[in-house]
Amino acid sequence: MQKFILSIDQGTTSTRSIIFNNKFEIVSSDQLEFKQYFPKDGCVEHDPQEIFNTVLQTAQNSIKKAKINSSQILGIGITNQRETVVIWDKQTGKPIYKAIVWQDRRTVNYCKDLTRKGFAKKIQKITGLVIDAYFSATKIKWILDNIESSKKLLKEDRLLFGTIDTWLLWKLTEGRSFFTEATNASRTMLYDIKKNCWSKELLKIFNIPYKILPDVKDSADDFGYTTLFGDKIKIGGMAGDQQAATIGQACFKPGSIKSTYGTGCFMIMNIGQKLKISKNNLLTTIAYKINNKTTYALEGSIFIAGAAVQWLRDSLKVIKTAEETEDFY
Repeated sequence: MQKFILSIDQGTTSTRSIIFNNKFEIVSSDQLEFKQYFPKDGCVEHDPQEIFNTVLQTAQNSIKKAKINSSQILGIGITNQRETVVIWDKQTGKPIYKAIVWQDRRTVNYCKDLTRKGFAKKIQKITGLVIDAYFSATKIKWILDNIESSKKLLKEDRLLFGTIDTWLLWKLTEGRSFFTEATNASRTMLYDIKKNCWSKELLKIFNIPYKILPDVKDSADDFGYTTLFGDKIKIGGMAGDQQAATIGQACFKPGSIKSTYGTGCFMIMNIGQKLKISKNNLLTTIAYKINNKTTYALEGSIFIAGAAVQWLRDSLKVIKTAEETEDFY
C-alpha cells in the first residue's frame, strides 16, 4: 500500500494542507482563509479555534481529494506562522483571549521601556533577537497582565502558553502532547539559543511563569499522534514557517540563503552550527535542530508584503481579487 505525508501549513491569512507521495510530489491540496481581527489601530488578532477548524477542514479535504484513507498517511508535519501567541485553559481547552498575531504592535511602548532600562544587549545575547513587539514575550505578558481570568487560572495551574505549532499539536493530540520545537521557541524572546533552553533570567524580567511553557523538542522528533482523521497518525516534524521554507529550499550549507514573499518578506541565511550575533540589526535565530544539533541563521524581515494586497482587497475594496494587483504594472 502506497504511503503519503500530510503537511499542514498554518499561515497568517490562510491554512493549507498538502498530501505528498513518497517521491515528494504533490498529490492534492486544500486551502482556506480565515478572519483577521483588528480591535484597535496596530492590533491584529486571530480566533485560535477558527484556525484549528481550518486545519481540520483542509486536512480532511486534501485526504478526500487524494482518494486515500488515513491508514496510508505515514506521518504529519506542521509549519506555522511564528511568534503568534495563544494562552488557553487546559481544563476546558478554550483560549482565554484571541491569538495575538506576530504583526500586532500593542506592546511597542513596553518594548521602548525595556530598551530604556538597558535590557537590549542582554536580550540579544541570550536570544539573538532585538527588543520588539514582533516577538512572543511581550504578547504573553500583555495577556497575563490584562485578561482578568488569567490570574485565577494561573493560581489553579490551568494555563498553558503556545505558539501556533503548540496549540495545533495540543488540539490534534486531544491534549496528550504539549510541546514546541527549537525554531518556534527561538522566536519567543524567552529562549536561550546557545544553551537550548528557556531562559530563567528572561522569564523573570518579563514576569512569565515557567510552568505555562511547553517542553522544547528537535524540529524532527516524536510529537505524539492524532486520531482525528480516522487511523492513528504520527506527528513527526514541526517548524516555524520561514525556517521550514529554509529547509524546503535546501539551505543546508553555511552561506546558503532563501527569500520568501508571502504575508511579509523574509530572508534567512544558514550560518552553520556556530552562533554569531549580527552587528547590523539582523536577527540571529535557529534555522533547525535535528539529532540534537542546532544550526543557526541570520534573518532579515519585512512585515508587510502580501498583507498589503489583502488590505487593498478586504478593507479598501479597491480590488476584488489579489490577481488584480498585476494590472497596476
